[in-house]
Order: sequence, then C-alpha cells, then structure tokens
Amino acid sequence: MSDQSPSSQAPDEGQSPVLVWFRQDLRLADNQALAAAVATGARVGCVFVLDDETLSPWQMGGASRWWLHQSLAALQKTIAERGGTLILRRGRGEAVMAALARETGAKAVFWNRRYEPQGQAADARLKSLLKEAGIEARSFNAGLLVEPWAIKTGSGGPFKVFSPFAKAVRAAGITGFSGPAPQRLRPLEGLASDTLASWYLEPTKPDWAAGLRATWQPGEAGAHARLTGFLAKTLRGYATTRNRMDLDTTSKLSPHLHWGEISPWTVWQSAHDTAAQDQTLAKDIEIFGNELLWREFSHHLLAAAPNLPDANWKPTFDQFPWSNGEGPEVAAWRAGRTGYPLVDAAMRELWTTGFMHNRARMVAASFLIKHLLVDWRIGEAWFWDTLVDADLANNAASWQWVAGSGADASPFFRIFNPVSQGETYDPEGRYVRRWVKELAHLPDQFIHNPSKAPALVLGEAGVELGRTYPLPIVDHSFARNRALAAFQSLKAAA
Repeated sequence: MSDQSPSSQAPDEGQSPVLVWFRQDLRLADNQALAAAVATGARVGCVFVLDDETLSPWQMGGASRWWLHQSLAALQKTIAERGGTLILRRGRGEAVMAALARETGAKAVFWNRRYEPQGQAADARLKSLLKEAGIEARSFNAGLLVEPWAIKTGSGGPFKVFSPFAKAVRAAGITGFSGPAPQRLRPLEGLASDTLASWYLEPTKPDWAAGLRATWQPGEAGAHARLTGFLAKTLRGYATTRNRMDLDTTSKLSPHLHWGEISPWTVWQSAHDTAAQDQTLAKDIEIFGNELLWREFSHHLLAAAPNLPDANWKPTFDQFPWSNGEGPEVAAWRAGRTGYPLVDAAMRELWTTGFMHNRARMVAASFLIKHLLVDWRIGEAWFWDTLVDADLANNAASWQWVAGSGADASPFFRIFNPVSQGETYDPEGRYVRRWVKELAHLPDQFIHNPSKAPALVLGEAGVELGRTYPLPIVDHSFARNRALAAFQSLKAAA
C-alpha cells in the first residue's frame, strides 16, 4: 500500500506544483509525502486544513486545539526557514484540497495516511476527485510502524489479543522511511492563507492553558528534545519503574507521536540504537517497545471495529446496568474531589497539564467505571477534551480495556483499590502532595487514606475532612461489591 519516493529531478520553474497536505504529520524529517514532493523538483505547496467536519462527532477537544496551535506555529517557522510557506485553509478537508489543486494547477497532491474511519473515507473521496480531474494523488505511511492491513493472523483476520500481535510485529521486522528534513523548499507564491490567530485555537476567557504552556514544547524540535532526554536520562530502569507515579519515568512522547511531530519509526529505531550501545538496557527497551506496540494495536482494533469509540467491542456489555447519566459524582471525579487522593491527584494533573501518568489513567478510569458504575463513554469523552495526546484509537481502546468491554481487555472484576494503588506506586505520597496540596502535610501513613487518620493528625496537617478536603464519595468495599454484582447480573443475562 505504500508508495516509493521518486528520484530527484532538476527544478523546472514552469512545472506544475505539487501540494502536500499536512494533517497528523507536523514535521519535516521522516515525512514521506513531503520528501516525495520535494524529489519531483516542482514547487511545493505545504497546506494544513482546519477541518471540524470530517471527524464529527470526534472533533478536537480543547487541549488538542491548544497543542495544534503551538505545533502549527512551530511548523510554520521551520518551513519558512527553508524558504517555504504553510498555507492555512479551513473547511471540509477533501473539498478544500480539491479546490486548491484546481486553483494552483497542481499536477499532484501527496499526503500521509490517517487511520480514523471517517478520515480514511474522506481520503478515498479526495483520491477519486483528483484522479477524475487528471491530478495525481499519492498517499504514504508516516504514522504507524505497521499499517492495519499489513499484518494479519494465521487465518487472515485482525489480531484481537495484544501479545500475539506484538510477537507477530516483532517477528515480521520493523522498517520505516528515514530521511532528513529538506534543506530548501520552493514555495507557491500569492496564495490566500488564513492566519493561525484567526482560528482561535487557544483559550482566552478563561485562559486555562498556563499549565500546558509550562509543561510542554509542542513541535518537531520539542519532540526530538523529549526523545533525547528520555533515552539519555530516563530509560534506564523503565521496565521496573514505569508504573511509579511519583517518579519521572515515562517518555511523555504520546502527544508528539499523535500529532506526528516525530515518527514512531524514529522513536523505535533510536531506542534500539541506544540498546545496541548498552546491552544492560535490553529489558527496558523491550518494555518501552511494548508501549509503542500498544499504540499500534489500538489502531489495528479501530480499523477492524470502526465503531470502537462509540460501541462496546463485546456486545454483551450493551446490557450492563450503568448508573444514570452525569450526576454530582461524575462532576466530583472530573474536578478531582472524590475523596480518594490518588484519583484526585490524577484528575488534577490532567486538568493542569493535559496529561496523566498511564497507571493513574487506569486507576482514575477504573474508579469512574467500577466504583461509580458510570458508562465508560462518559470518561472517554472527558479525556478526549482534556488530554493533549487525545487519540481516537488509543483513547477508545484504553477505556474499553479498563471497562472489560474491549479486545484483550482487563476483566471487569479487576477493580483497582485507589488506596493500595497509591501505597504501591506513590509510596511516599509525593505524587499526591504535588497535585492535592491541601493534603501536603499529612504523614505518609495516611496520605492515601486521610479518612483513616486520627483527628489530631488531621488537625496538625490542617485538614478538615468534608471542608478542606472531601470525604470519600463512595465506600470502596461497597462500590466493589456493587460492581461485582452488576457484572454477575450481566453474566447471568448472557
């Protein structure tokens, strides 16, 4: 399904231009579509279309829109440094690109493939429109290590379990396009372009993005800096410490990968090059590689089940007795006011930084689904709006994994205890103290379970339960038994 880049040709000033449609590939290096366009020797029109229609109802959430603004600003700068311009247009993507091809007299339109069902359908429509007009249309892979159609089970179907999927991918071998950023771009002149500011992607009233600005450096340079820092400073010990929420042990590459500011091939190869230089890192690289492969697996699941973000992968869960709608308990969960410090720390980290540690995501999601019996789709929608790495495939697959309704899912009867999870993965309470500051002075013994602290200890720490910090909104033992009973009723009805 992939296209090979043509050999470079001598520039021809009278030659029809080539358009490159940027989407979730906001980088210049390791960008197959851009490299192929530059290799033609033609003038290159770099285009980004703000499309709030094609992916409906999964339009970008607030955190994603903030990230996109920063990433496009970085991309504009790097393209300009090479003599090019980034044309910004707004509308339905395939219609805008077809019109722009006619406007410029382009001989070809190149793009890197996307994998959301609505996006793939739109790309197919564009390819048909262009070919009918005699315009070359070519697509490439720049977003996945292995595209969904490239690997199948022995019977020819999609993988439904992660371990054999990962084994098959590793056995097949992982190769990818590797090319430097073009040194010079020959731009199209005189084309109308929106200004980035006119899209109002950043929040203003109120401006809730201060924590995002303090945490992230969106863009290709930021992505490579993040990867370099992870490999040099954080990788060692990853296999054993990645679940520790109180330590800086994760790569935090997920938003950069989602927006294509760095290719998964670059991340994979750089990690394995590092391991080749130091064999003691082999286990760390293997486990980190599995995290990259889970991202791939999620996209394979979405390709096989296009309704994954909206419907239970296991239809038996259609009969699950979820509680009614979005009441005060859901509001408390979103605000980080559940009375369970680990859950509250996770939700406050999310709101402040647009990110949450993966272990914290599992605990927070499990609490909403299993302690409160809230439909997983309500949590999925909240994460979609607040995560800077909100990715349709990963978000849906992960929520369904926790709910037990997905492929290769955690069983529903696996119910995380927020107290014991905190004691195991935040043993000194540093993660909780960072995000739930009203509990900062509690001793380690009670930091994850303040309702068990004696009145004197609470008083000395300045904590008044029910006023400065909430009492638990639900008792863990009661919630666990209620969830198990609901699951048993589902099994009985099956």
